[in-house]
Amino acid sequence: MAAVLQFTGSLSTSDPKTHPVLIVGQLPHLKLIQYADVSSKLQPRVDEDTFNAAVSSLSPSPTDTCSLWLNKATVAALPLSCSRHNTPSRSHAFAKLVKACYAGGDEYVVVVCERRDTFALAAAVGRTLPLFSAKSNSSWQSRTVTVEFLIVGDDPRPLEDADIKCLEDLAFSIRLTAKIVDMPCADMHTDAFLVEVRAIGKELGIEPKIIQGEDLLKEGLGGIYNVGKAAEHGPALAYLSFHPPGATKTVAWVGKGIVFDTGGLCIKDRTGMCGMKTDCGGAAGMLGAFYLAVKMGFKENLHALFCLAENAVGPKAYRPDDIITLHSGKTVEINNTDAEGRLVLGDGVSYAQKELKADIIVDMATLTGAQGIATGKYHASILTNNEEWEQACVKAGLVSGDLVHPVPYTPELHFSEFNSSVADMKNSVADRSNAQVSCAGLFIGSHMGFDYPGIWLHVDMASPSHISDRATGYGPALLNTLFGGKSSSALLQAIAPPTGIWN
Repeated sequence: MAAVLQFTGSLSTSDPKTHPVLIVGQLPHLKLIQYADVSSKLQPRVDEDTFNAAVSSLSPSPTDTCSLWLNKATVAALPLSCSRHNTPSRSHAFAKLVKACYAGGDEYVVVVCERRDTFALAAAVGRTLPLFSAKSNSSWQSRTVTVEFLIVGDDPRPLEDADIKCLEDLAFSIRLTAKIVDMPCADMHTDAFLVEVRAIGKELGIEPKIIQGEDLLKEGLGGIYNVGKAAEHGPALAYLSFHPPGATKTVAWVGKGIVFDTGGLCIKDRTGMCGMKTDCGGAAGMLGAFYLAVKMGFKENLHALFCLAENAVGPKAYRPDDIITLHSGKTVEINNTDAEGRLVLGDGVSYAQKELKADIIVDMATLTGAQGIATGKYHASILTNNEEWEQACVKAGLVSGDLVHPVPYTPELHFSEFNSSVADMKNSVADRSNAQVSCAGLFIGSHMGFDYPGIWLHVDMASPSHISDRATGYGPALLNTLFGGKSSSALLQAIAPPTGIWN
């Protein structure tokens, strides 16, 4: 049974002997509080002098901890420095620190922070408590972790009930996303993913639309169909749609859901294939993000599309030299069956544009290994046709902890990499040293057309989707911050980029 995670805006009374406690924050914030502010979590085991001496002794480099009582009461400080491309919340260091200090059983985490950082830090806690485990002895997960926020700074008002509800739904969405990514394809195949989609739809009162198997060809979805047609469980395009009254814009979030990527007939090697269960991270993140957005009262039409397939090897597998037709009507000569994500997303964004009439389209994918080289393990790559939205996405990343960094948007320079003598394009570049991340994204965008009048953002989060062999639940925090100006949640509205980007 997975750990229960809950949040509160005030501190309850507990004894460290029976309920271990971690008090954590940036050192300047910890120095703003008094013993009386946290005594309810420490008495009768820790007195005022001990607490004050512990805080005074902290010298984070980059972090630091001090045990207050038998390793069951601990105070910890986050890094002092934060560069301009890192999140001011220090959420990545926060997650590592919290995870390292878990004592087991029912316990508390007291977060001392400014109001602006509550969202990112709640997301970080969610990442520390995965829902999936196949260990034969995982009884340690059967516990409750309670996160209590102590707000300091210019606006020290306690979090309200609506704020707490937002943080709880955020943590659920991140843990759901991570669970789907963590599960092996034997359990999280395309049909199992559809079960998750239906479950979220039922929770929200929304019936999903599902196009699967041969019906994909009837709808012109040749990319999804061909990538997944060799697998035991058929490929599918599924989507959830939310239509609130008074909506004037239509937003579509499109996720790559390759539940396992063998590379197809251009098969990956032994080491390259391990971990390819994570290739559905984009679609998983979109599912979690959609759940949170609807729960928080999104004010515009919102569609979440899941492009699902297993890139399998078999007699029906699509081949190099095959020419397939995508939903856009454009033909693609296959020169690499391991460049499959762009094929399913090409269908997805075209469907969002043509069938759902979306004004704003965001696709998110574990698309390229090159992303980790271009922007690293912590920052996803953002490619977009709109500078204002690019800047807004970067700011949303800094606020949410789901970091992003731009890559060049220059179709006139890069799209020629896909030239084909027998089709409209190939699916893999001619020169792998020429802006691979941008090129892969441009392939997707080409199926809307580079003259698409709306807003398009492509998020390649291949590396940030996981840390080592565990999923991070990347996506829900970023998207709900970026689109928070259209939420009914006061917390999301407060941290969102200016709503002027919608004009």
